[in-house]
Parts: sequence; structure tokens; C-alpha cells
Amino acid sequence: MTAALAAFGTAAPAAAESPTDRITTLVDTYKPEVMNPGGSLPGVNDWGCKPSAEHPNPVVLVHGTFGNQQINWGAMAPRIKDAGYCVYALNYGVNPGTPWPLSAFGGLTRMQDSAQELSVFVDRVLAASGAQKVDFVGHSQGTLMPNYYVKFLDGAPKVDKYISLAPLWEGTDAVGPLAAGTDAAADPVTQAAGELMDRYCGACSQMTAGSPFIEKMNAGGTYAPGVEYTNIMTEYDGTVVPWTAGYVEGPDTTNIVVQDGCPQDHSDHSSLVSSVRAQALVLNALDPAHPVAVPCVAVQPFAG
Repeated sequence: MTAALAAFGTAAPAAAESPTDRITTLVDTYKPEVMNPGGSLPGVNDWGCKPSAEHPNPVVLVHGTFGNQQINWGAMAPRIKDAGYCVYALNYGVNPGTPWPLSAFGGLTRMQDSAQELSVFVDRVLAASGAQKVDFVGHSQGTLMPNYYVKFLDGAPKVDKYISLAPLWEGTDAVGPLAAGTDAAADPVTQAAGELMDRYCGACSQMTAGSPFIEKMNAGGTYAPGVEYTNIMTEYDGTVVPWTAGYVEGPDTTNIVVQDGCPQDHSDHSSLVSSVRAQALVLNALDPAHPVAVPCVAVQPFAG
């Protein structure tokens, strides 16, 4: 879930951007896709890239709902690329037959189907790079869907580090009355809205707390043995509700809250992915043996 789903959440208790700044942010976010429809960011998906000895695992970026590889990763991808990694990103979950610009919005089909797309993409990355494993960096739905690949599509042996920005392991309550089983869901208008959402966003109801998908993903433990997980969360996440839905303990798992040690960081669900603090935390999760400084700067919600 990216900026398009932020309306399900609540405003963070900090000064928001001005309308002009908000427009500038949206333009910067969508400009790469508008300028290069269906393409890749500079340096991303270089199929001739060979991983170095220092960074042997290619990094696969997995976007969120209503996002794509260019919309989601304009800030994060160059930071990882500049650190010396081979970086790849896919567009997944696009409703079949959708023309551009609607085809620019992915993460919409059932997560089981998206996980199949991810499986094919990972195999392509490994074949091209000659690597044995990849590292994942995901945002929102991109933190949850890949775990279906890891746990149920034999992906675990191919994944080393699994880094999640704004994870929702236990699902989200942000969809409120659209959630199946609520009293409001029985209302004809709400029911029609839910059916429409399911038709065009099969993944959306799957992310609801208590859904069959969430129950299956957590049965027997959230995490897959042999994979190293890092969860990076913000207390001002208005889309993953509560934000602690991503704070799940487990073996080989590190939970990080960006406000710990930096209370002036008010990054929300959308802006977390472009936060300089989050970028440094991602780099340190990818290569803990060579940590970089983690800055603390004041961040307003809806900042990127």
C-alpha cells in the first residue's frame, strides 16, 4: 500500500506539507513513470551487472499496492546502487489487459499470483547475475507478498536478507468497514464497495487483519527458517493500523522503529520509503559488517 491507500489512515500529529509542497512531491514521485512508461529507473535492472565480492547478493526491490518499480523506488534505488549493489525491481500484480497509465499501478491482483511473478523474476535475476541468493527490500504489500514466495513457493533457499519497510505481518485494520465480518460490511452500499474493491484489487482484502491470507501466512510462525528478516517501522503509519502489526519477534529477526533515537522523524507510511534515515537502515541491514551513519533529521508526513 502506497500513497494511494494513505487515505485509509489518520494524519500524523505533525505539521503536514503545504498544498504546493504536496503537489511537488506527487510530481517528483510519478515523473519517472510519466517520462518512461513501464520502464526502469537509471541503473536498475541492468542485466549485465555482476555482483562484487563485497556485495554478492543482488537486491530485488518489491513495491507496494498501487505502486510500481519507478513510483516506489525513486529515492531508495539510487542509494542502494551507489553503495555497489546490483539492483533489480519488478512491476507485479497489474490487472490483466490494463492499458497505460492504469497499468502503472501494480500490487492489485491476488498475492498468490503476484508471488508467482516474483518467483519467475528472482530466477531471472539469479540466472543473469550468477548469484546464489538475492536480498529483498520491500515496502508495504512488498513486505508481505514475498513471504508467500519464501514460505510456499520454495523461495527460502534463494533469499538471504529480507528487509521490510512498513511491514504488515499481522495485517491492517485501516480498511475499517470494508473488512469482511464487520457489521458495516453487511450494509448494501458498503458491501458493493467491498465487491468492487475485490474485483479491481484482489490483494486489498487479503491484507486485512484476520483475513484467511494473513492467517495462513502466520500459521506456524511468520518467518521462514534460514532467512534473515529486518522490519523497519514508523509510529506514524496511518495505513498499517496499528503500526505494530509489523513488529513481530522471531529468530534471525531485527525490529527497528525509526523514531527510536530520533523522535523528530515523523515519516508516515508513504514517506518512509524515501527517508534518508530509512535508507541508511536498509544499507546497514544489507551489510551489517560495514555500517553507515544513520542520520536523524526532522521529517514531516507525506514528505515523499
